[in-house]
Amino acid sequence: MKSKLFLLTAIASLVPLSASIAQTPTTTPTIEHSQGLYKTAAPDWSKITWDTLPAIQQPGFLKIPKNLISVFGYDPSRSWTAGQKVDSVVMLGDADDAFKMSALSLKAIDTVALPTTATTTKPTLKDFGLMQWQTPKTLVKAMPELSNLSLSEVPPLADLFSKNGGGGGGTISQAISSNPQAADLTLDKIDLSKYSLNSIPGLTKTQLGKFESWQQAYVNQIPKLSQVPFDKMPQPISSGIDVVGIASVVLGTAEKGDAKAGNNYFVSGSVVRGDRTLTVACPPDKECSYLEMGDFVGSEGSLYGKRWASGSSQQVKGGYGILAAVNGGKEPTGRLVYGSGFKVALTGVNESKGTADFGLFFRICARPPFQQKTCTPYFIGPVPWLPVSENDLVIVGTGR
Repeated sequence: MKSKLFLLTAIASLVPLSASIAQTPTTTPTIEHSQGLYKTAAPDWSKITWDTLPAIQQPGFLKIPKNLISVFGYDPSRSWTAGQKVDSVVMLGDADDAFKMSALSLKAIDTVALPTTATTTKPTLKDFGLMQWQTPKTLVKAMPELSNLSLSEVPPLADLFSKNGGGGGGTISQAISSNPQAADLTLDKIDLSKYSLNSIPGLTKTQLGKFESWQQAYVNQIPKLSQVPFDKMPQPISSGIDVVGIASVVLGTAEKGDAKAGNNYFVSGSVVRGDRTLTVACPPDKECSYLEMGDFVGSEGSLYGKRWASGSSQQVKGGYGILAAVNGGKEPTGRLVYGSGFKVALTGVNESKGTADFGLFFRICARPPFQQKTCTPYFIGPVPWLPVSENDLVIVGTGR
């Protein structure tokens, strides 16, 4: 199946490494992690949420051809600007394999979400973004118990039917049978802001993945989901600290790839199907800024002398399936440190200060019915991440 995917992104034009695009984020909660005499500021995943992630630094967009929309069952097309928050760019379907957000219900989210200082009113059906494309039919499919309720017990559906030929005084299943045209109308045809989440019985207890085209809802369209810590997701994030190295030295843009330094010299590379990191060496004689690592057990250790190449220096093959063609099939070299939710890339080094900056990159994924998952390269970013100084620990993770 071949279709041209149109994409414009500014990621290929990262500013020079010496300028170090990923400035130290001040909002990312950390905890001190130490091993022997070495330490680092590790992410505190009990306090990091979609909402606390720094903003995306480069704009871009993805436009999916109409024939592929019918294959996917929804439209993953979108655009974003520099400075936009991650939760307004990532859809549920993009990261479901990483975090299993589809298994959450609004009630479950409410129990684990961190409190916010923002003054909030009680959310309405309009705030629950995926409601706008639900129909009476898809709601009954998601919540079969609705079918036996009388129409009057579900005011939003009574409103929809009354505006379109009425639904009579019977049950919802009878209204759907007697007025099939109204049964296929989307709920955005009524004023959803008039109705509370409780106006549809059982709504808050229903898993997100039960709803039609749940995949295309943005994270910030699900009430309080942006405040759920990553370690409280149905599939919690990996801390990455099971594999940790030492930042020995950072080397800048004057460095070139060396034919003698093959793939096994590197910890950075491509993400391939199965969501694992496949290490990729810098091409010979091409710019190759990198962080060189040490190992706790010395020269016999598996990380001793390994290089983490800069994603600003090196673009590698990324993605798989239909969506692999996006962004020219390229992503910044890097590593799955915390699982597949995002890729960590080295974005800049400062040799004189002995520091390395990192950024997170996100991707777009879809799982067409009866087909394997397909993902774009990790090209949405960078989102500034925690920097590392020479003689600090470097969280490497398993690469999966």
